[in-house]
Amino acid sequence: MSTVSFKSTIATLPSSAKGEVLPHQAVAPISPPSSLKQTPSVASSDDVALATGPVEDYNGAYAFTPIKEWQVSRAMTKRYGDDLYRTAISDIVIIGAGSAGLSCAYVLAKARPDLLITILEAGVAPGGGAWLGGQLMSAMVVRKPADRFLTEVGVPFEDEGDYVVVKHAALFTSTILSKVLQFPNVKLYNATCCEDLITRPDALGTGELRVCGVVSNWTLVTLAHGLQSCMDPQTITAPITCSFAGHDGPFGAFSVKRLVATGMVEKLGNMRALDMRTAEDYIVNNTREVVPGLITGGMELSELDGSARMGATFGGMLASGVKAAKEALKLYESYKIVDGEVVGALKA
Repeated sequence: MSTVSFKSTIATLPSSAKGEVLPHQAVAPISPPSSLKQTPSVASSDDVALATGPVEDYNGAYAFTPIKEWQVSRAMTKRYGDDLYRTAISDIVIIGAGSAGLSCAYVLAKARPDLLITILEAGVAPGGGAWLGGQLMSAMVVRKPADRFLTEVGVPFEDEGDYVVVKHAALFTSTILSKVLQFPNVKLYNATCCEDLITRPDALGTGELRVCGVVSNWTLVTLAHGLQSCMDPQTITAPITCSFAGHDGPFGAFSVKRLVATGMVEKLGNMRALDMRTAEDYIVNNTREVVPGLITGGMELSELDGSARMGATFGGMLASGVKAAKEALKLYESYKIVDGEVVGALKA
């Protein structure tokens, strides 16, 4: 049986130095090699598909409804364009769709279905490091009382006394991701990064700059800025941004690093070595608004404050996301907001 692939046969086609067509090149392979068995489709044309309609027959007669390529393109681009238009002004933006960011989104979307929650995730696959446990192993360890959030979102676990174990971290991530995406007031842009922050003088008279939203771009474009000139981003205006950009990778701790670069924060504390006993409590209790308009939590906060890393225990990440959501709602309810911008404080 031949092991030569279709792509490799195309890539290795010989060519002459003068460019003439040689006898053995007269018919180039434009379809899979004949050594591969092919089963012709029963719906080989729109006429056949229209005549038979969709057929769910797994004995060789499966047939789809007809489709044209432009219909697929329009179905995607119309909805993506509508989403961009709608989310240009959001109520809350979340940077990072890891375990903390998704937990934050879940709490916000459930508590306030009237608010538009927009999530930016630089990776193609949301979930951050929560697809696996420690050292690429499967199980996810969550210390109590964060197990209550697992129960809330419907993730089963084994109770080990002081902590619980989810049999595979992907079970948590896939479950919460599915629930978050089902909320009609949530839009997730994956493969889309936060490239900068929008800042203006704080309308509340603090004398500080306020984060008023984010500057976004497709991740591959941002990573290619050194290859091309001037590939401008666009923006999302929001009165509150919650950042969970983590502590490693090309966009690790992005927001707090940007705060330092712009002079809004003096310096980073830099994450300390691992100490599970103190790290999780610290991260949850100190998840907060670090500058006007920007709440930071998760491992990004450890880079800002210089707290210890927590390692492969996830309760602190989940609870930090929940805490950020609660802080965000308190702030949102205290603001007078016009077109996504904080213009004053509501009177008590």
